[in-house]
Amino acid sequence: MGPSSGYHPAVEEYLETILELEESGIPPMRARIVERLGVSAPAVSETVKRLEREGYLVLDERRCLRLTDTGRRYATSIMRRHRLAERLLVDVLHVPWSEVHEEAGRLEHAISPRLETYLVRLLGDPGTCPHGNPIPGSANFHDDGPLVPLAAVTAGKAAVVRRIDERLESQYERMRALESGGLLPGCQFTVTAVEADAMQLRVDGEDVRVPIPVAVNVYVTAA
Repeated sequence: MGPSSGYHPAVEEYLETILELEESGIPPMRARIVERLGVSAPAVSETVKRLEREGYLVLDERRCLRLTDTGRRYATSIMRRHRLAERLLVDVLHVPWSEVHEEAGRLEHAISPRLETYLVRLLGDPGTCPHGNPIPGSANFHDDGPLVPLAAVTAGKAAVVRRIDERLESQYERMRALESGGLLPGCQFTVTAVEADAMQLRVDGEDVRVPIPVAVNVYVTAA
């Protein structure tokens, strides 16, 4: 069930962002919405009140935003369309991996349930988006087990990139640096050094430097 007619795509982004914050283990507070969406605090408060009034979320005792069952169903459907759109852009249209997040954010609002069915058929019901995040409702998602941030891997250890956190996907220059360094999901690497502000990796025989603010948003498993 989605919002009533007349909802602006920005309202869908609020619901999706709350779900993304939960996925990242971040308490979904209004201040985090301000940071993620780049909108003013008064605008966020106004939209949150509207969503609360219409039954899509509630504010708990800690002032965190909690999706109701209705809100969660709708937020999940938005996330699913977004990640399917990313797969379409990468797998079919060959849009660069680092650029698809923003483009998919535009497409997700235009994908109807009927079109979604055709997309799933065309793409083969993929389990994850190109950044390794699970696509809700997919029958093909494979759980790689507990993930840890790249920043937690010590020097000399080998690991495999599994997913890129949503908070990093909107940072184009950092995503482009990951892409140019080959650090996409499935990439195996070895940490050669850990510095105060960056990590040094060996990827396919090449040295790649990853700043710590990026490394905390790249999730890996042991090789």
